[in-house]
Amino acid sequence: MGVIQRKNLGQPDESREPPFAHTSLTQVGTHMIGRGVLEPGWRFTTHMAPLMGTTLCPIHHLQLLQSGRLGIRMADGEEIELVPGDISDIPPGHDAWVIGDEPAVVLDIAGNVSGMGLPVEHDRILTTLLMTDIVDSTKTLERLGDQHWKQLLREHDRLTRMLIDRYRGTEVDTTGDGFLARFASAVSALRCAMAIRDALRSMGLEVRIGVHSGEVEQVGTTITGLSINATARIMALAGASQILVSSATRGLADGSGLSFRDAGSHEMKGFERPIEVAELVG
Repeated sequence: MGVIQRKNLGQPDESREPPFAHTSLTQVGTHMIGRGVLEPGWRFTTHMAPLMGTTLCPIHHLQLLQSGRLGIRMADGEEIELVPGDISDIPPGHDAWVIGDEPAVVLDIAGNVSGMGLPVEHDRILTTLLMTDIVDSTKTLERLGDQHWKQLLREHDRLTRMLIDRYRGTEVDTTGDGFLARFASAVSALRCAMAIRDALRSMGLEVRIGVHSGEVEQVGTTITGLSINATARIMALAGASQILVSSATRGLADGSGLSFRDAGSHEMKGFERPIEVAELVG
């Protein structure tokens, strides 16, 4: 037989006081009920996003607006105004704000409201990062002249992007003189590195390349984490047309037929332990 469970919103299990808002959480069985009093001037992107480390609200709401008015805008531009008595099902990826001079009182009856106001847990993924940089780009610019350099740089960008795509990588960022890309496969990243080096060398450009495998945090379409710094440090050790690889990536490439030459153990700024580095030779 089931057992009746009862809670009162006036005696919540938890209360939170983010800027311009008063929120409470009451759990009944497996259900979490949230009640929010949002003051005039409150807006998610202004007052909640910095706390949660996100640009738009990542929470799915099924809620009843008891009083006041509330504006909602989705990332694709869809926008509605809620009035008292409205029950709304709001997908994640939205902004919200109080309309007018009256507080908005919201009862969240389903969804993941317990995460409201807490830092978002970003996804951590294991990936292989590839970073490139043109060697002596300033000297090359001075030698060739501005117009010729711009044409060469456009061709550099086109070839690099084409090869990243061919080897199933994803471009993360570009610095003007180089690229950062990530790959699901360490071997694909290493083969891509060789292809980029050879293609750019054939057009008169020398690049240095670093490759490292490690965890990063996925934040929307961007990534963060120490693995990016490690890749940059490894790349900085490389000479012209040299590809340097961390021991983590080298281990993942076992059995691939690729050849490496030990390049020593290096102390790197920001890292407690030295990083073992090898040169990819073919």
